[in-house]
Amino acid sequence: MRILPLLTKHCASAVVQHFAWARVKRHDRTSSNPLILHGRHFGRTVFALCNYPALLIAGILQLKELVFTELLDSYPGLLDCLTNGEEDDIIHMGDMLGKGASGAQGDDTKTLKSAVLEWLVPRGQASDRGFNHEVTGALLCPAGLDWLDAETKQSLKSGETAVSGDQWPMFLYSGYVYDSEDPWKGLLRSEILIFGFKHVFTSPSSVDKEPKATRSGNTYLHSMKCITKGSLAYIATQAHTITDSENFYHSILDLLEDPDKSEEVGELMIWWTCRVFPNSSSSQCSISKNSALSKIRKKCAALRERANADVH
Repeated sequence: MRILPLLTKHCASAVVQHFAWARVKRHDRTSSNPLILHGRHFGRTVFALCNYPALLIAGILQLKELVFTELLDSYPGLLDCLTNGEEDDIIHMGDMLGKGASGAQGDDTKTLKSAVLEWLVPRGQASDRGFNHEVTGALLCPAGLDWLDAETKQSLKSGETAVSGDQWPMFLYSGYVYDSEDPWKGLLRSEILIFGFKHVFTSPSSVDKEPKATRSGNTYLHSMKCITKGSLAYIATQAHTITDSENFYHSILDLLEDPDKSEEVGELMIWWTCRVFPNSSSSQCSISKNSALSKIRKKCAALRERANADVH
């Protein structure tokens, strides 16, 4: 049974290649399967928590799901495969993408776990971790709580105070300082996050060096030239040790995709691109005062202020 009637001719070599890979048996070599490789990158940069077979089936029937359209845009030829494929082929393609995404998450969790400790704690002094270590506990402490308060510290250590996914830790903030009057200040600009991004996307060795995409790095392999909202949420989640990681990931991604925060998020994306892709054309760190862009932003800000004043 075909999911949809044919939309394009089933003659392109790219389509044939995709179908061939989609039908690879599970016991065959999969390390070079392009669907698995793409799933690894897509999960890291767009959306990590995804049921790919369900996404493909639902997406091709509706063609409006945002994650689905981003997947199509990022993988030339995939739409041809889906529209010309049998249902079993589509499900198997989804399995391959999911295998890549989950494999990347497992690999990154394993390597970042030890790397973060090395960045924070002198070698040989990390017998404890999480809330049971003074350094890591202070950074994992939810913003707004006082780690130096003995009662608070003990409650976090014992688990009496349960930390939910939307209680963001101090390590997300620049300088690990939280301003309760301006909670956006310094958010998602910490050194740990920069190190984590370089470790996963450029190379572990690039953490202590000038950012540069090596030929084996994920940025080079996938022609990545700027930060994405998904990759920032992914790194923040990978660097965390919270049990409620799914809620944490969604809370970060929801903030970054909030239309009301588009200006702040845009500046954050530029800030990140400047630091991890300094040679990219996207890393324009400053905006000319008299440029059209600066005037558009000022006008939008004025309109927002006026709208807020009318509401109150």
